[in-house]
Amino acid sequence: MQYVISILGIFIVLFLAWIASTNRKKIKIKPVITMIIIQIILTVILLNTEFGLIITKGIAAVFTKLLEFANEGIAFVFGGLANEGESPFFLNVLLPIVFISALIGILQHLRILPFLMKWIGFILSKVNGMGKLESYNAVASLMVGQSEVFITVKKQLGILSKQRLYTLCASAMSTVSMAIVGAYMTMLEPKYIVTALVLNLFGGFIIATLINPYDVDPKEDILEVKDHEKQSFFEMLGEYIMDGFKVAIAVGAMLIGYTALIAGFNYLFELVINISFQELLGYIFAPVAFIMGIPLSEAVSAGSLMATKLVTNEFVAMLDLSGGNYEFSERTMGILSVFLVSFANFASIGIIAGAVKGLNEKQGNTVARFGLKLLYGATLVSVLSSIIVSLVI
Repeated sequence: MQYVISILGIFIVLFLAWIASTNRKKIKIKPVITMIIIQIILTVILLNTEFGLIITKGIAAVFTKLLEFANEGIAFVFGGLANEGESPFFLNVLLPIVFISALIGILQHLRILPFLMKWIGFILSKVNGMGKLESYNAVASLMVGQSEVFITVKKQLGILSKQRLYTLCASAMSTVSMAIVGAYMTMLEPKYIVTALVLNLFGGFIIATLINPYDVDPKEDILEVKDHEKQSFFEMLGEYIMDGFKVAIAVGAMLIGYTALIAGFNYLFELVINISFQELLGYIFAPVAFIMGIPLSEAVSAGSLMATKLVTNEFVAMLDLSGGNYEFSERTMGILSVFLVSFANFASIGIIAGAVKGLNEKQGNTVARFGLKLLYGATLVSVLSSIIVSLVI
């Protein structure tokens, strides 16, 4: 029965995307079907095979070692700040972002990341039925982050159509930056994080194909990636280290604000209607959780976490999920973990619009106008990825 619900869930997600389509006549069905099949195959490989287990364990081991290196620097600066045995979230989860950001900068400087982004994007373009620019942008969003990615395509921003701009922004919101994947792995099982990264990459194209169909003129599909300004190695390193620290501080500030606000809302709602704000949201999102393959007995609690992620950010929801406050089955934990690994939340609308506006004011205003539709599509990507996983685990 659970597989019937999951298959039905896929059709519901595709239907919800189709309803919001700007031009249903232009929708290309073949790439959509192809990419869903690819998603299922990759999920089976990553979660249900020895080869996939080796891959996910290997990636987890790499990030575990990187976090150990990061902790050396953190201990040098902040050693003794926490009592022995305690594990402050800011020190152990957020500050390692600084080190991961520095590594990304080195890979960028050595031209390794641009090479990978360009050629993986080229291969993807043969599958998704979209242009080289859209495919490159999706991979770049995953590697360098939702704000920084637009700098690499600055030359094209001013001449992009509204449709192509939507796809670029949808990819940035549907994926997550590699710089914070290590932080996620301290809260969720690595195998689900790796699976979510892969699924969201294809899911972004699937939903964008339905919501935002268009044809790309091959003559206009010229990929001109902007190189970073010429910098010495240590100039670059200092810049990326500071960028990583700014991200850690920004995420920490948002967690303080959002967690406090949720606590306040919970108190007020319990005072007035004898139900917490999160529990109320849980009932609203329970049907979505159900079509994702989560049992009815767990759907309200799962819906609460999903709503928390949407109205705040993924870190708040991950903290809640990993905090031991819920008694979810292992299957539900896997489905929810995949759902949480994306930037699909209200705050991302402002972040992406601001990033584009900083490079091209007119296009930034365009992004702001379709911001809610962008969030709608990115949320459907997360739901679709979770449903694919529910078919396999």
